[in-house]
Amino acid sequence: MRFRHLALVMGTAALLAGQGLAFPAAEAQQGGKKVKQSAVITMEKGGEIKLDFFPADAPKTVENFVTLAKKGFYDGLTFHRVEPGFVVQGGDPKGDGTGGPGYMIKAEFNKQKHLRGALAMARSQNPDSAGSQFYICLAAAPFLDGNYTVFGIVTSGMDAVDKIKRGDKMKSVKIIEAGQ
Repeated sequence: MRFRHLALVMGTAALLAGQGLAFPAAEAQQGGKKVKQSAVITMEKGGEIKLDFFPADAPKTVENFVTLAKKGFYDGLTFHRVEPGFVVQGGDPKGDGTGGPGYMIKAEFNKQKHLRGALAMARSQNPDSAGSQFYICLAAAPFLDGNYTVFGIVTSGMDAVDKIKRGDKMKSVKIIEAGQ
């Protein structure tokens, strides 16, 4: 019975999301209480990048990023790709754009746009090949809309994002949970 109820709730949420209704930033259940999740990337050379998530649009992608961050997966990794005026990309344990966590997640293409500060999953030609690599848009990139999973947005620290150079390290990626 619980599974039917969960399926009904998830189906209703998906239907409402398809109608373009907005949902709050990432929420998780913790001890029966809803918790809003966000993240802070602390750069080794200084600067913090604060992120809010879009769990209604990309629930599994947000869950994947949060899980990896909580495990310390991203700590010490570099931004291995920097395309001025386009994106900075990190999250690859190999540091060359070919690595990942050892698994892939299904794409969750959604209505979110590739605006300046958008947080999205990098992938290969296969839409369902994302794992741990993510990128942050330095400028709007509408030609990517609907082809990559946008799962968050930079809420502060774009000045730190703009300063990222190839090889710069993330000291830590921490998940912030606030009760609601």
